[in-house]
Amino acid sequence: MLKFILVAATVILFLVFSIPVLVWESYLGKKDLEKRDWQSLHIVQWIFRIILKMAGVHITVKGIENIPKDRAVLYVGNHRSYFDILIGYVTVPTLVGFVAKKEMEKWPLLSNWMKNVHCLFLNRTDMKEGLKTILEGIVQVKSGISVWIFPEGTRNKNEDLMDLLPFKEGSLKIAEKSGCPVIPVAITGTAEVFEAHFPKIHSSNVTIEFGAPFIVKELEPEQRKFAGAYTRERILEMLQRERNNNDQEERE
Repeated sequence: MLKFILVAATVILFLVFSIPVLVWESYLGKKDLEKRDWQSLHIVQWIFRIILKMAGVHITVKGIENIPKDRAVLYVGNHRSYFDILIGYVTVPTLVGFVAKKEMEKWPLLSNWMKNVHCLFLNRTDMKEGLKTILEGIVQVKSGISVWIFPEGTRNKNEDLMDLLPFKEGSLKIAEKSGCPVIPVAITGTAEVFEAHFPKIHSSNVTIEFGAPFIVKELEPEQRKFAGAYTRERILEMLQRERNNNDQEERE
């Protein structure tokens, strides 16, 4: 319980004491938007690393070489924990914004930081508003800033890691319409940090694997028609491989 209190206090203190920084970032954005973007990202990465260290999270990163250095991409990952977002931000080497639920846009200070690191707010009940968010994502990717989406649509609370929720096919429209690469992302161990024993926070070994990128329009017709299901299978393969590796290590 102590870890939870420390993490919660750290988040609150950061948000309160970062108000002057947000004012400066707003001013900087009018003068040099790219500099503001990178500065905001580095600040967010800094506080996320502190939180992860407090929580006792050890991260293993695989497939980082699959991330293109010269263009934006659509990251598509499984989602079991709030900590997935922290892990994503501290491991991706380029500018990236997560797709978050619309309700988070109402949270003061937190939403300001989310906007500074190019998060998009998706209304999951209004199709018209949802389409606007997809269009924003297409523009963002074309401007060189990657997007990260969790196509399960919510945190997966199923007990078995392999029991992924169906992927929403519209989730890959950003990649389909922009032509950017899709990078499947498999994350294991994050639910064991918090959600598996809420409200306590436990130490955990987390693995994040970035799969080989693919272009939606270059897939076979059937795969292209159900690109979400195709990506889901790619992620399942990585999760199964990680599970097999862990089982083998335990036997040894």
